[in-house]
Amino acid sequence: MKMLVCVSKTPETTTKIQLTADGSDLNTSGVNYIMNPYDEWYALVRALELKEAGGGSVTILNVGPADNDAVIRKGLAIGADDAIRVNADGGGSLFIAKQIAAQAAGYDILFFGKETIDYNGSEVGAMVAELLGMAYVAEGSHLEMNGNVATVTRDIEGGVEVVEVSTPFAVSAAKGMAEQRIPNMRGIMMAKRKPLNVVEPVAATATTEVSSYELPPAKSAVKLIDPENMEELVRLLHEEAKVI
Repeated sequence: MKMLVCVSKTPETTTKIQLTADGSDLNTSGVNYIMNPYDEWYALVRALELKEAGGGSVTILNVGPADNDAVIRKGLAIGADDAIRVNADGGGSLFIAKQIAAQAAGYDILFFGKETIDYNGSEVGAMVAELLGMAYVAEGSHLEMNGNVATVTRDIEGGVEVVEVSTPFAVSAAKGMAEQRIPNMRGIMMAKRKPLNVVEPVAATATTEVSSYELPPAKSAVKLIDPENMEELVRLLHEEAKVI
């Protein structure tokens, strides 16, 4: 079974977001980047588990510039067999989806994280599946294979949903799909020798562009109310409290 795991590079979860002076972009000075956790912890690891159980191969795919290679190499260190980087930067979700679709022929399962932790778009996986005309299961929390048929469990409001889908298909992985793996020294050394193929992007028009960024308003200070002063508490709840 051939599996393709699509990964993104995102700022580390503890990063303090700062913008450039004109608000046109993220200020990347001092920002530490990592592989998007949903891609790494759940999508990639579940693909590796399926390979270990039934054979096959796992390829990592990233759309981005050369400085993404360090993140890709971590995926190789965790256990992926090889990697592809489409040498493009930016362009929006549809542009990225078209680049992935151009590289995805012949794979049985396409894995995505359920979302990236920076933009939280949850768009690319569904777009790729639509471009390729294949089934798509969003936010799977458990996946088992029986031959070429997958049983995927999804958390839904008030319960769970269990679906069956035949290969080829695409799935986005949520918490519960797998458990995080830490690359060991042997994996790190082997990653240096595994192929990372750089390909040029296919022609695709970017349909979106960012005009500006702005930070949310600063939170107001906490107001402490004397427990005996209920009238003041009621007044603040009516006049100043905001529902978010």
